[in-house]
Amino acid sequence: MASCPICAKPTDPKYRPFCSRRCADVDLGRWLTGSYAIPGEAVDDENPPARDADPEAPVH
Repeated sequence: MASCPICAKPTDPKYRPFCSRRCADVDLGRWLTGSYAIPGEAVDDENPPARDADPEAPVH
């Protein structure tokens, strides 16, 4: 049987993959606050990196 990714108790089919509503809410809270993030390079929104010029690409 699978275990809850939050507290490691056995999962409940009603809340799968979690064991309870509480653990499901804890996971949702982590997503909403940005606790789960994929590390990457910082992006400068005002000066995006230059793209390779493609002569056939449409110009926007």
